[in-house]
Amino acid sequence: MDIVLTDKNFDVEVLKADKPVLVDFWAPWCGPCRMQGPIVEEVARQLAGKFKVGKVNVDENPKMAQKYTIMSIPTLMIFKSGKLVKQFTGVQGKETLVGELNKFVK
Repeated sequence: MDIVLTDKNFDVEVLKADKPVLVDFWAPWCGPCRMQGPIVEEVARQLAGKFKVGKVNVDENPKMAQKYTIMSIPTLMIFKSGKLVKQFTGVQGKETLVGELNKFVK
């Protein structure tokens, strides 16, 4: 299940999370973001319980986009123990995401 991340809950849901978190920075008008969304949801189902998935709408949460210097979307980031450990820009395939996420789960 995806968590809707905002400027207000990002610290608690991502930086203080007890497991790795995949964060999807997106916008509703972004065509590639609409392609990426179902892939992220499928990966979340496949690896359920091993990590969390959250989505940041950059239009509604510009502070988060600015903080992480999001220049293009979709941008995906993996956080572990409150630290950014991996970043992807552009649409990523399921196999790529699963492979990368598996590097960061216990």
